[in-house]
Amino acid sequence: MGIEIKTVGVIGAGQMGSGIAHVCSIAGFNVRLNDLAEERINTGLATINGNMARQVSKGAITEADRQAALERIKPARSYDDLGACDIVIEAATENEEVKRKIFTNLCPSLRPDAMVATNTSSISITRLAAATDRPEKFIGIHFMNPVPVMQLVELIRGIATDDATYESSKEFIHKLGKTSTAAEDFPAFIVNRILLPMINEAIYTLYEGVGSVEAIDTAMRLGANHPMGPLQLADFIGLDTCLSIMQVLHEGLADSKYRPCPLLVKYVEAGWLGRKTKRGFYDYRGEKPVPTR
Repeated sequence: MGIEIKTVGVIGAGQMGSGIAHVCSIAGFNVRLNDLAEERINTGLATINGNMARQVSKGAITEADRQAALERIKPARSYDDLGACDIVIEAATENEEVKRKIFTNLCPSLRPDAMVATNTSSISITRLAAATDRPEKFIGIHFMNPVPVMQLVELIRGIATDDATYESSKEFIHKLGKTSTAAEDFPAFIVNRILLPMINEAIYTLYEGVGSVEAIDTAMRLGANHPMGPLQLADFIGLDTCLSIMQVLHEGLADSKYRPCPLLVKYVEAGWLGRKTKRGFYDYRGEKPVPTR
C-alpha cells in the first residue's frame, strides 16, 4: 500500500508551482509552498489569490471555497518546513543541475516514507531520482500549464519507481479532479515530444520567411482548429522553457530533426522569453499584443 497523501509540499512558487498549490488546496489538501526567497512565495500566494478570485467571479467555486483553500496554503521558508509533507513536488526551473541540487538538499528534511516528485516537462526521471535517497519513492508528475485549467497530468516512472508510489500518485491526481496518463521515461514524455517539435517547426517557418508571426498563428488557428497559434503558445509557455525542452530532445535522441531553431536561441539570448518578460514573438507592453516580426 502506498502512503495516503494529506499534506503536499511544492518547491517553486512561479507559474507552475503556484498553479499546483492552487489545485491541491482547492481539492482539500494542506499545502506548504517553498521558494528561494520569501518575496517569491508572497508573489505566488498573491497569484493564487487572484486566480481563485476569478474562479469565484465565474461561479466555478464559492467565496467560502476560496477562503478555505487559501487557509490551507502555508509558506515554507526552508526545506525543514516541508518535513511533515507526505509528498513534495518540485516545480523549479527546467534545468537538470538546479533540480538535482534541490533533491539532494531536500531529502534529509523529509520523513523516510515521504514521496518526492518532479514537475519536469522533459528531463529523465531516472537521472533525477538518482540525486535522492529514495529513488523507489520518486516519480514524475507533469502538470500542464495553466494548472487550474488543464485536465491532463502525465505520470512518469523512473527505473526504480515502485508500484506503491505510482498508485499513490495516480490516486492523488484523481482526487485533484484531473486525468492521468502513463508515459515512459523518454525525453519530453508524450505531450512535449509531440508539441514542442511542432512549435519549433513554426519558429523555423518564421525564420525562413515562409510566413509572418500573425500569418503562422492565424493559419494554425483557422486551418488546424488550434485554440491558439503555435507562436502565441510558445510565448505563453516561455521561450526559455521551449528551448530547454528542444535541447533535451536533441541531446537525448541525437536526431537532427529536434535541433532548436536559431531564431528561438536568439530570442532567449535577448531575454525575450514571452509573456513573462513582456516580449517574445509578440510585444505585450501595450494594450494589445503586437507581433515582433
